Amino acid sequence: MKKPLLIILLLNFSLGSWGQSVVMPSDSLIKDTTSVTVPVDTTVSLIPDSTVTKPVKTKIYTFNPWADIPITLAAAGWSAFGFTKIYSKTPSTVAEIEALDENDIPKIDRWAAGMSDKNAAATSDLFFYGSIPIPFALFLDKNIRKDVLKVSFMYLEAMSITGMFYTGSVYFVDRYRPETYDTSIPAENRTSGNYKDAFFAGHPALVATSLFFTAKVYSDYNPESAFKYVVYGVAIAGTGTTVYLRHIAGKHFPTDLFTGVTLGTLSGILVPQFHKICDKKNPNMSLVPYFNGATKGIYFAYRF
Repeated sequence: MKKPLLIILLLNFSLGSWGQSVVMPSDSLIKDTTSVTVPVDTTVSLIPDSTVTKPVKTKIYTFNPWADIPITLAAAGWSAFGFTKIYSKTPSTVAEIEALDENDIPKIDRWAAGMSDKNAAATSDLFFYGSIPIPFALFLDKNIRKDVLKVSFMYLEAMSITGMFYTGSVYFVDRYRPETYDTSIPAENRTSGNYKDAFFAGHPALVATSLFFTAKVYSDYNPESAFKYVVYGVAIAGTGTTVYLRHIAGKHFPTDLFTGVTLGTLSGILVPQFHKICDKKNPNMSLVPYFNGATKGIYFAYRF
């Protein structure tokens, strides 16, 4: 009985030892499995980062009521006053009209004297009135629509500034329109005070303000969009067509048109630009103090 019992104990021990040797690989497999699941844990830890990719509203423009409101009110107030005056100027006499001489016009403008086309003038009015509501099409863009009040006020400010300069120049400067020199029109029909409102060109100025404001705001909200070039193209084409129509209509001389377009374009672009929130850190620009013995100053560099 002792031998069988001894044999059974030995078998039991060997089986136990074998069982332990079998379990050990299992433990090692568990450890390996655990090590394999580490990337799973890492993936789980990335879940919060996915929330960062959600669209976040970015502020494009800032608004300073202490500056913007007074400027706009002053510009709009003067424009309203000026418009009532520039179209009620004292009429010229027939003698004054008949005494007009093209040689008194600067050479750069002289070639335009005598131009007159009523159809072109009527068409230019369509461009003028049609361009005014165009910036409101910006609100079809949901991102711009979130800033409807801010963008609308900037547009009012831009148009008011353009109107202020336009009415101011026409109010203080009497310059006969090119059509006033058209002798085919009876002299008594050229005596209206409106014939002295040549400088500067109001239609092109306001059209340029409206269209370039639209292009500037759209590109600021959609800097990566290729469509912004289309919008700028429309602004250039619309403004250029208005200039051409006012020219052949005999309403303005070339210098009048150039002045109006320049001022209108600058107003339409710079008003949004002055309100734009820019990144203070520009990698292309550096501004550092400069010391060289007794010489002190500031070193400015910009990389194009």
